[in-house]
Amino acid sequence: MAITHNLGYPRIGAQRELKFAQEAYWRGDSSLEELERLGAELRAQHWQQQAALDFVPVGDFSFYDQVLDTSFLLGNLPERAQHFHGAELDNYFRIARGRSAQQVHAEHPCQCDIHAGEMTKWFDTNYHYIVPEFTATTEFSLHSERLLAQIAEAQAAGHRVKPTIIGPVTYLYLGKSKDGSDKLALLHKILPIYAQLLEQLAAAGIEWVQIDEPILVTELDEAWQQALRVAYQYFNPSPVKLLLATYFGRLEDNLHLLSQLPVAGVHMDAINARDEVTTLLTLLPQHSVLSVGVINGRNIWKTDLQAALTWLAPIAAQLGERLWLAPSCSLLHVPMDLAQEQHLDAEVRAWLAFAVQKLAELSILAQAIKHGSDSVAAELAANQRDLAARRASARVHQPRVAQAVNAITADMERRRSAYPVRLALQAASLSLPLYPTTTIGSFPQTTSIRALRKQYKTGELSAAAYEAAIQQEIALCIREQETLGLDVLVHGEAERNDMVEYFGEQLNGYVFSQYGWVQSYGSRCVKPPILFGDISRPNAMTVQWIRYAQSLTDKPVKGMLTGPVTLLNWSFVRDDQSRELTCYQLALAVRLEVLDLERADIQVIQIDEAALREGLPLRQSEWQHYLDWTVKSFCISANGVQDHTQIHTHMCYSEFNDIIAAIAAMDADVITIETSRSDMELLDVFDEFAYPNDIGPGVYDIHTPNIPSTEQIIHLMQQAATRIPAKRLWVNPDCGLKTRQWSEVLPALKNMVEAAASLRAEVGECDLNLFTKISIRKGDPSQASLFYHSVHTHEQQR
Repeated sequence: MAITHNLGYPRIGAQRELKFAQEAYWRGDSSLEELERLGAELRAQHWQQQAALDFVPVGDFSFYDQVLDTSFLLGNLPERAQHFHGAELDNYFRIARGRSAQQVHAEHPCQCDIHAGEMTKWFDTNYHYIVPEFTATTEFSLHSERLLAQIAEAQAAGHRVKPTIIGPVTYLYLGKSKDGSDKLALLHKILPIYAQLLEQLAAAGIEWVQIDEPILVTELDEAWQQALRVAYQYFNPSPVKLLLATYFGRLEDNLHLLSQLPVAGVHMDAINARDEVTTLLTLLPQHSVLSVGVINGRNIWKTDLQAALTWLAPIAAQLGERLWLAPSCSLLHVPMDLAQEQHLDAEVRAWLAFAVQKLAELSILAQAIKHGSDSVAAELAANQRDLAARRASARVHQPRVAQAVNAITADMERRRSAYPVRLALQAASLSLPLYPTTTIGSFPQTTSIRALRKQYKTGELSAAAYEAAIQQEIALCIREQETLGLDVLVHGEAERNDMVEYFGEQLNGYVFSQYGWVQSYGSRCVKPPILFGDISRPNAMTVQWIRYAQSLTDKPVKGMLTGPVTLLNWSFVRDDQSRELTCYQLALAVRLEVLDLERADIQVIQIDEAALREGLPLRQSEWQHYLDWTVKSFCISANGVQDHTQIHTHMCYSEFNDIIAAIAAMDADVITIETSRSDMELLDVFDEFAYPNDIGPGVYDIHTPNIPSTEQIIHLMQQAATRIPAKRLWVNPDCGLKTRQWSEVLPALKNMVEAAASLRAEVGECDLNLFTKISIRKGDPSQASLFYHSVHTHEQQR
């Protein structure tokens, strides 16, 4: 009874070995053979850590992204990458990041730099995938050598293997048509390739294949539902047994569809859809396997094992060996091993489970089902003690925080005046040119900066010495920006290890792991803070650094903050109260910081909400409630300031067109938003939606080492100006620059500033800026708005 398996495992290694190996290869410090060898070592380690399972997954390891792996598996490469003559893995990295290794670039300079594939969020997670590209003429061909080799590795090590692949309908759904053609028209081309793959897997001795179709938890129209019926009927009969896996949400109107698909078994996310499991039991054929995702694969809190067993007992009695147990989804989204955490807050540590511990929980449940609860009595008792201690902890609930949330009023959510009035006052105080230039906040996090933080944390560097050293880094950053000629500067964030962790370290209610890394994309790993209790801000968090930076220049310096929704969505969040309530607590803490920055005479304050869309429910019918409380949270944090203070926000690497009205409701004076990888696709929405405030469409893709030319930037901004008046356009990168090198950043920003100067020359910027300053100084701010309007009319006539 109770077969155990896993849907996927963290791939980066306990010490982020994969990250460092990737980056060493890209720099030219190691060979392709060394990178491949490290990958094989990690796979062997990870399979061994899962050896107690009845099946281990194969195909979940990736050198960058599993969706890009699928594109290579299916032979679906963009035209720009189809004629590369080097190693396949180098071509893979070219699509992922625009370039592969330094030595490959030197050997094939004319072939190496290409436009990187678009990157966006994997459903409602912080994992990013490389978007497949389709046209009406797309053809597919099977390239299964890498997957089959990994299966052979695992089998040779004695493991019982369950390959995991992304299903054909989800793969088409996740991609984008580059010529406007219907993606579903490609279904008849892709199904024979999958069928060929299943034949090869059967020949390799595979009994079960996990085929992931997570789109089943989204709202699907009849065409996509029919595509699923067609696909799985095409595979019936299959040479291998198919376990069709869904996760991240409820099936709802797709529940009956799933039960009718001719597969040998299904996996359901019982964390998000527990009540649907009971319904599915009545619908599944008598011979079908039901895999129950009973361990949370998305968060790090211990499972209530006794409650899970009570719920599982009647299902186990009904299904017997047809019951499989697993985490709710791939463990890609949680850290590797809690055992590494020797410095984590001891009280909170007892409440947590990382990937290794989640598999141990799975084994306890299986043991109890097979041999009775008495066989794991000690483990169950320890689990209950830890859960009870968490519920009783005085550190979790703070009455004064609850009082502050209850005291939130509607006035706290609104700016004092409408945007046109604020615009005129901000134009007077900031005196910015047309097409003002800025960056998103961070500048390169050099080896020396990281060393400073480490020395400070370990006590090797005193607080005074650390402060002086960070001030030197800030001064360097300000000098470089002034030399470049940027209009609104940033302090560079040298003091920040991460845009969420830095703030969490200064808020009550958070604790931090040392090795709790998870993959965000490629070699980019994040260490989400653990939000375990009520949130409050005891002291100012950024004011001293921003005030110092502003003292070094006459140009405005942005105060840089992470917004409440992003602090929420990029943390491991407590599960004992609603996310909405927790977000309001965060909003009040950020609001205090915003007001302190304004009191310190900081005129521009950016509140990043990069993760706003990430938490959006997967079903559109549930969007409005989420958008209501997230927009409210942002407004609470931002809207206590005076009209002359300019509020910016930033969003990146998600689809925003369908929530543009909610973004407008945030009423930020300026939004900077990613558009470079998606070919300014975001701007299509402005053909229908009149966005009311200023916007900076990102023109420089910072996730690739490639340097954009002045001409490329001008072209992108000219595209933007066809939808948005030039008077409301900013010129900026699409994200922060912390992951780049100064050698890449400086020439890219130089080109960006030159592009802005060229764009200004087209509309006589000097006259505009002079008129604005004269009008405001004469005490008539409305004249500035009128003049801006006249310039826009002139642009349209031109």
